[in-house]
Amino acid sequence: NEKRDEGKSELTIASADLTSSGLNLSDATSLSSDEANEKLDALSESLSTLRTQGSTFGSNLNTVKIRQDFTKDSINTLQTGADSLVLADTNEEGANMLALQTRQSLSTTALSLASSADQAVLSFLR
Repeated sequence: NEKRDEGKSELTIASADLTSSGLNLSDATSLSSDEANEKLDALSESLSTLRTQGSTFGSNLNTVKIRQDFTKDSINTLQTGADSLVLADTNEEGANMLALQTRQSLSTTALSLASSADQAVLSFLR
């Protein structure tokens, strides 16, 4: 059951005594038909109890698996989002560095052209 105020979810599974004493099974003391019928009735009730408990365990297991899958999916979604944020920052920094390198290259080329032009003017004046 989800506890929205506390931000957690719990599943309480009641314990069951599935031992021979918990199922009211005991050894036969004689071979009379009355005792045999009583033991068969006890076995039938025990079988019914075991089937009911098995069904309950199966239902609880299904609930736990659903919650486990949901948790795994949530973790994967959060991890993907976190990875995307980190990659976005890396891509932006890479683009900024490329722009800086391009500006530096253009500045160097412009300075080289200006220097060549100055050399041509000096050469013309001589």
